[in-house]
Amino acid sequence: MAPGASDAVTARLVAQKGFDAIYMSGAGTCAIRLGQPDTGVITLTEMAENAQNIAAASGLPLISDADDGFGGVMNVMRTVRRFEQAGVAAIHIEDQMLPKRCGHFSGKAIVPVEEMVAKIRAAMAARTDPDFMIIARTDALAVEGFEAALKRAKTYADAGADAIFVEAPTEMEQIARIPKAFSCPAIFNMASSGKTPFLHKDEIAQLGFKIAIYPIFTLLAAVKAASRTLDTLKADGSAKNLVGEIATFREFFTLLGLEEVQALEKQFGVSAERQARF
Repeated sequence: MAPGASDAVTARLVAQKGFDAIYMSGAGTCAIRLGQPDTGVITLTEMAENAQNIAAASGLPLISDADDGFGGVMNVMRTVRRFEQAGVAAIHIEDQMLPKRCGHFSGKAIVPVEEMVAKIRAAMAARTDPDFMIIARTDALAVEGFEAALKRAKTYADAGADAIFVEAPTEMEQIARIPKAFSCPAIFNMASSGKTPFLHKDEIAQLGFKIAIYPIFTLLAAVKAASRTLDTLKADGSAKNLVGEIATFREFFTLLGLEEVQALEKQFGVSAERQARF
């Protein structure tokens, strides 16, 4: 299970809760960085910077959305190198045509198979760390149907992709067939749109998927909680009634690593009166 984190604070929470991996979505990054929907406006620089902060804050292997590789084969090669430098463990590149859309939006279009194969080969050639994973994602299901999506994914696996990601299956029959079609690992996207059935992690594993990503559930939870907080603040005119409903000052800065900062300042001889403390 790789819960989604769109910022470094949430990344720390994911690590604190004992998960083994973490995921950064394009939709989440667009929301946090731009306050906009995922319609192809985010750039490589913005995505890689966000990924770098999330990877550093969590200390977990990070799987990151890399959209369509942000252009042609040369762009894809630069994308791979930039995400490697950011400390990311894996990226997925999709076969959408610009302007790309969130995988669970309608209005998507896809590039020719040959163009995507070229991108996969370019990505494999660009990486310097053999453990850095290239995941090939196809969005063809919503455009050409499930059989066409499966055929595309097989072609991408044959081109050398380390793992396969068939986006937005809508039926259990489709979901069950995906991992059986490949010798490489298959990724399951437990998205919040409701288009894909909500499955328990054990069901996902039993079907044969190796990784389940949960893209923006933490962000959706944060929006709901922040909205309630703002409603209370506006209605009451005071923050007093928020106490007990939100994280405490101490809990927040402990999550952010203040205790580690205190230990380091003490280790390196910062005077007691200048050490950061509650």
